[in-house]
Amino acid sequence: MNFFILIYIFILGTIMGSFYNVCIYRIPSGQSIINPPSRCTSCGSKLKAIDLVPIFSYIFLKGKCRYCQSKISPRYALIELFTGIIFACVYIRYGIGTEMIKYEALCSFLIVIGFIDFDTTDVYSIITYTGIAVGIVFTVVAFFLGNDIRSYIYGLLLSGGVIAGIVFVTKAMGTGDIAICALSGLYLGFSKSVVMLFFSFLIGGAAGGFLILSGKKRKEDYIAFGPYIALASIISVLLGDSIISAYMNIIVV
Repeated sequence: MNFFILIYIFILGTIMGSFYNVCIYRIPSGQSIINPPSRCTSCGSKLKAIDLVPIFSYIFLKGKCRYCQSKISPRYALIELFTGIIFACVYIRYGIGTEMIKYEALCSFLIVIGFIDFDTTDVYSIITYTGIAVGIVFTVVAFFLGNDIRSYIYGLLLSGGVIAGIVFVTKAMGTGDIAICALSGLYLGFSKSVVMLFFSFLIGGAAGGFLILSGKKRKEDYIAFGPYIALASIISVLLGDSIISAYMNIIVV
């Protein structure tokens, strides 16, 4: 691992995180993610380059708009930081190569999907279908490089199939969750998809139980499951192989 490359990857991640903030804010409202340029959501002032430096602009501006002094949500900076950390961790785990690019692409889609679902309880097909299309490209490239791609196909079928079964039998989840799991399964492959599904239900169940017990949600309320699928998928990207190896060692012993 090269320290300077690690820093570069982290900075790149924060820059991408800034763009993902735009996607998270604009996609639900049907706005273009390209035009118009970034503006203050309170006063409408066009933001300059110095206002858009990931993390540091928020710190230097003390969490306020330069032009109207309205407060800026710290979540913007936290998403930038989170994305930078995830990009750096993927690099540490996989090194420079196709796998790193593939998993950073997956994590990127999941960050946008997860936060939008958390905010709106909606999953937008424009993001999931784009992610699946990119995943198919990676799978086709892997095939032409002589790799066995059956695991990725099985991962898609397993992940999408399990959630589809729950959706159509119990109605306890939304159809958007099928697309998120299918997207993750296509990138993760069969074994990592099993890890992803396990942690999705574990984290989602714990979070749902907490929300109900704390009175923030009622049993009949819809609870967005997408954020937990996204988090579980990222866990599987970073720790999936280690978890599988540890589990297999326990079985063998």
